[in-house]
Amino acid sequence: MTSTLTPPTTGLPKPPDSDGHDLSEFGYDQQLHRSLGKFASFAAGFSFVSILTTIFQLFGLGFGFGGPAFFWTWPVVYAGQFLVALCFAEIAARYPISGAIYQWSRRMGGEVIGWFGGWFMMIAQVVTASAAAIALQVVLPTVWSGFQIIGDDPTLTSRSGAANAVLLGSVLIVVVTTINCVGVHWMSRVNNIGVICELVGVVAVIGALFTHARRGPQVVLETGLPGQQPGYIWAFIVSGLMAAYVMVGFGSAGELAEETRNPRRVAPRTIRMALTVSAIGGGLMLLGALMAAPTLGEELAAGGLPYVLDSVLGSFWGKVLLCDVAIAILICTLAIQTACSRLMFSMARDNRLPFSEQLSRVNGRTGTPIAPAILIGALCIAVLLVNVGNSAIFATLASVCIILIYLAYLAVTGPMLINRLRGRLYSEATLPTVDADGRKLFSLGRWGVWVNLAAVVYGGLMVVNLAWPRKEVFDPEGAMPILQWAGPICIAITVVVGIACYPRTRPHRYPLANALD
Repeated sequence: MTSTLTPPTTGLPKPPDSDGHDLSEFGYDQQLHRSLGKFASFAAGFSFVSILTTIFQLFGLGFGFGGPAFFWTWPVVYAGQFLVALCFAEIAARYPISGAIYQWSRRMGGEVIGWFGGWFMMIAQVVTASAAAIALQVVLPTVWSGFQIIGDDPTLTSRSGAANAVLLGSVLIVVVTTINCVGVHWMSRVNNIGVICELVGVVAVIGALFTHARRGPQVVLETGLPGQQPGYIWAFIVSGLMAAYVMVGFGSAGELAEETRNPRRVAPRTIRMALTVSAIGGGLMLLGALMAAPTLGEELAAGGLPYVLDSVLGSFWGKVLLCDVAIAILICTLAIQTACSRLMFSMARDNRLPFSEQLSRVNGRTGTPIAPAILIGALCIAVLLVNVGNSAIFATLASVCIILIYLAYLAVTGPMLINRLRGRLYSEATLPTVDADGRKLFSLGRWGVWVNLAAVVYGGLMVVNLAWPRKEVFDPEGAMPILQWAGPICIAITVVVGIACYPRTRPHRYPLANALD
């Protein structure tokens, strides 16, 4: 297990225009355009989480397994993820480099762990972007039947619905790929506008739900139908998958660090803020939905949040909200692809991927790594095509890819904890202690070991929970029993392919300085 120290820098205050020089001290040139401010950095993480998209899709999953009391899994998962966010915030202040998960895990755990941290995250982001894009099928044909271009059955699991979902999703992937190729300025502009629309939509949904409440907040103390069976705690744990699927991607601010002004100060704040704002807004949406639902039975489990909103808003305003959800899906897909392209660029720049020379090029005019964006778009469309042949397999892939995200997080927090315990996490003599404005960097201080330990324990338990072979989650219709073991199988395949792809013979362009063995 290794940690690293970077080439010497000073802990003295630096002028605001020193971000490029700051990056050069890690061995990298300033190639990406540094133009993002605080809100754009926050928007990158918030739009990745995209509570309007994910809760719209997954409310029925949590309620179906845990009844109204599944609400409590939301604060539990938030608390665990906030521990991870605190660790990320501390390390982001010291290593403001694109490809955050790869760069952080590499500097905490060495080349092998760093590579696999980036590998896990890259695979997960490609599948997650595809899963976000396919959600358009749930929204657009409901807004206007003309969006059902293939066949006449919009149901996602039907043959025509699955094919139409791939068509709509592929068009969306092409759109976000084009935006990413045009440049980070346009990407952030679209993302910022979209986040504002999503925030307005979240507030509108919360207001509509609470003003049409049929029962009080004590509803969250009811276990519902699952509570009538012995062993509710198991149903509660399964229902927590909903929150676990939603609250990921908050570290995207770190992926855009080389394009953010004063990232040592901005990224740590926006990482925590993106998660916290999402948690508060999402928690209120869940509570409001439970209070406003016409019934707390099978209809709610099957229909989820759309069922509640339709009863509350009616047809017209319901369609207006669906348009806002479509915008949320757009910016969610855009944010995921952007984060993945920066990760791929960062690994290619270090000569860690096949065709690294091509993937590490930055367009001089747009300041954007175009080749990674195009490749990721093509890979996303390829993943989408799985849905045409078997929507159950696609749904399972979308679920198990979240496990890879949690494994990537552990690739950072695990080695980070080991280095803390060994007393050599950072060296104040060689790493800056202040940001570009001369203010002290974010630090966990004396609480660092305990926060880091809790983050690792939480991450490990969540990986086990996500990967546990459950028929009711991965193969609810019993059509393909092997899907029950999709979690362990996908992890094994990803590791084996990763071992085969690991660049044993390609020298690292920027080897770690002063590695601690």
